[in-house]
This record gives sequence, structure tokens and C-alpha cells, in this order.
Amino acid sequence: MSTENEGTAVPPAPSAPPVPVESPAASPQATAPEAPTTPFPPVPPGAPEPAPAYAGQAPAYASAGAPEAGRPGAGPGPEAGAWPPPQPPATPAYMYGAGAGAGGAGTGTPWGAAYDQQPKPKSGRGGLFAAVLVAALVAGGLGGGVGYTLAKDHDDSTTSTTVSAAQQAGGDLKRDASTVAGVAARALPSTVTIEAESTSGEGGTGTGFVFDTQGHIVTNNHVVADAVDGGKLTATFPNGKKYDAEIVGHAQGYDVAVIKLKNAPSDLQPLTLGDSDRVAVGDSTIAIGAPFGLSNTVTTGIISAKNRPVASSDGSASSKASYMSALQTDASINPGNSGGPLLDAAGNVIGINSAIQSSNSGGLGTGQSGSIGLGFAIPINQAKYVAQQLIKTGKPVYARIGASVGTGPDSTGGAQISDKSTQTPEPVEAGGPAAAAGLKPGDVITRLDDHVIDSGPTLIGEIWTHKPGDKVQLTYERDGKSKTVELTLGSRVGDN
Repeated sequence: MSTENEGTAVPPAPSAPPVPVESPAASPQATAPEAPTTPFPPVPPGAPEPAPAYAGQAPAYASAGAPEAGRPGAGPGPEAGAWPPPQPPATPAYMYGAGAGAGGAGTGTPWGAAYDQQPKPKSGRGGLFAAVLVAALVAGGLGGGVGYTLAKDHDDSTTSTTVSAAQQAGGDLKRDASTVAGVAARALPSTVTIEAESTSGEGGTGTGFVFDTQGHIVTNNHVVADAVDGGKLTATFPNGKKYDAEIVGHAQGYDVAVIKLKNAPSDLQPLTLGDSDRVAVGDSTIAIGAPFGLSNTVTTGIISAKNRPVASSDGSASSKASYMSALQTDASINPGNSGGPLLDAAGNVIGINSAIQSSNSGGLGTGQSGSIGLGFAIPINQAKYVAQQLIKTGKPVYARIGASVGTGPDSTGGAQISDKSTQTPEPVEAGGPAAAAGLKPGDVITRLDDHVIDSGPTLIGEIWTHKPGDKVQLTYERDGKSKTVELTLGSRVGDN
């Protein structure tokens, strides 16, 4: 599978033009159902009958644009005692603007546009008291959930009242540590947004996370690639503190890099590393990053596949492909999530978000497309080993079998040992692990341990999940016959 490093794709990723998301058309606002009413208590003998109150009748203080009779500027109104009172329009006028009717017809302004709000008229004390009384009775009938308070203004000319609702606590807002919010609260302070800039001013944004208390930050190689040759690096924490940083080491083949903060703070909290070998399909995942520059973004999903062979590139002419046996997740990952942690439900790092499968236009994927639910992360067990080597020596160490295999699009059905090699004098290195195990040019490797090998990139990705010195079982075919051999992996230092 060939994918892209968060926005810059390599062939032959399938593509399709992005579909713009249309804004939903404004729809008529449904008329609210009548609220239940609570009857008045019995009237004592001889007392005057109270005026009836009707469910849904707006109190005087809540009607904008309907001045009371007798006040300056008041227009004609309904007759006293007339019922039912005029119903408000199905859709507020400010929703569409002047001239718009129900459903948005007309020439008014769209939803969200400014509108001329009419000043609220002052209401009479008696009408307001009646409205508050009705509201209080209804609230009492519903269990007394809302209380009302009357505050009188002792003014010589007018007397006004204010209604306020006593806010009730919405329950305990303390979130359990095992929730996504709890995990995010612990992990976010240990993630950074990385900005890399080359000497020519080009660059981009990615993510990283605190690896140790000395100020080492783990991220992707393609995140910091622009700053490798004398460029500038900065790392910004969610609290806004920004630090200059330098590259400690980078591994292009693994797509892993380590940077170190200059003048690192003393209170760094490294994220806990999990065990990617124990991850199961269906496990919950939490991704943290800066998609499209939006720092400190948290998304969730599951592990949708394991051991997914992925060859990725940043798309530049000088870029070499990275190979991984990746964790696949449907957590939303976009350009800028690169280098960020992929967490399990307990908040342990199980992978480094590195690549996405995109569906953008052009067939070859030349733009920054968004997530389609296929994200890939480098397993943390592999990334941890690489990071430790980079901190120790500044150079990556790769496991190898000492044979060249085809990596082109026609490399299917297994990993065939090449007849010629562009990297070594011979396709099977003399004295190397493959030669010692009896492999020859033309042999097709079909399995490594219990993993099916269907191509050259798949074989490379599986080999690189191991360390030099590990013993593996290789199954290969020659002249229609299958044979399994054991070999001890060799090592190669550096990317060249």
C-alpha cells in the first residue's frame, strides 16, 4: 500500500475529487408544542375570579416589537380579553431578514446576518406579576425545578421588576480518569506543536510528544525534514510556552526523528509508552495533533487493522520511501497530526501517527486532502527502539537480511530477490544472512515468521519491526517448491 505523509501523497494512491460540503438550507422553524398548564388553586368564597392564563401565551416582558397599549408609539392591538391572542410568526424575522417568509422564501438576509432589533418596551408591574405567578405555578407543577425572585426597584417615577432563574448544578463535572476527557487532560500537557522551517523559509507544522525528562521529543522524520540542514525548529506546548529545539537524529526509512528542547523546563512529564504488540483490532484509540495547524486537537477511533504494510513519502523529489508494518486506525488524522501520539484507552502511547490514505483529485494525490478514516501509525515498540538509538548515537540502526528485493508496483505475490542490485555489488550479499541461509536471486519470499509477505515493501516493513540479531523464519519458493529457513538478521547503520 502506498500512502502519503499527512497531505503529500505518493503513487499509486487512488484518488477522487473532494466533495464540497454544502451548508444545509434554512428550514421553517416548527411551532413549539403547547406547554402543560397547572390550574390555579381554588378561589376562596367572595374573592374575585383571577384572569385566566393560557399555556403558550408570551408574558409581556418577553415580547419584542409589541408595545403595550397606551404607551407612546403603540399601534393597534388585540381587544382586551380577546382569545386566542395573535400567534407569533412560525419563523423569527431575524432568521431571514425583512421580506422573508416561512421557509426562507423572499429576499431577506441569510441566517446569522445582522438585524434591526426593536427596543423592548417597559412592562407594567401588574402584567409582569401575573406572568411570574403563572410561571411559578407551572414550575411548581413540574417539581419546583426553577425558582423565581422578584426584585423591586424603589424609584419615585417607575417601578420595575427583574426575574432571574436560580441556576442548578448540572451534576458533578469531575470526569473519570478513564474517559476520553480524562486521558486527554493527562496527555495534552506532554504534546507539542512543532514548526520546522528551512533556510529558504519553507516549512510546515507537525506534532511531537515528550519522551523523557531531559527534553527529548519524538516525532516523524518528515515533520522536521525542512530543518535538517541549518533550519529552525520550535516546539509549543498547549500552555503557550514555546521553545527552540534542535535535531538529535532522524531516520528516514523508519520515519522517526528525535529533537531536543533548548532550555527545557524541569517539570516535563513523559508520556507512558504502551506495548504495541498486544494491541488488538477493535481497541479504542485517541489521537492528538495539530491537523491543518489546529493545535491540541483530540480525535477518537479504534484500531481497524494491524500489520498493515505501508510505504509512504513526503512527495519531494529527494525523498526516499519509509516502510512500516503499521497500526491502522479510523481516528481522524489529517496533515499536521504527523508525529503525534496514538494512545490507547488508558492513555499509553501505542503508536506515532505518520501517514494517511487519501482520496484527492489528480490520481497521484498532490494536495493536502483530509481524513477518510484510514490513518497509519508506527508501532511504538519499533519507534521506541529507533528513538533510543538516535539519542544514543544520532544515527538509526536497521535490521537487514543482506538481499535486495523489488519494491515497484509489480512486486506482488511475494518479495522476489532481485537479479541485480543498485545498492550493493550483488543482489545477495556475500557472507550476509540471506547467503548464509542459502537464498539466491530469483527466490520469492512468501512468509516471515507467521506474517504473509505479498510484496517487497511488506518484507522490508516486517524486517524493520525487528532488531539486528533477532532470529526469524523465512519461507521462500524456488522452482515451484517451498522451503523454510532460519536466519539471523544483520544490521545497517544510517540511512545511506
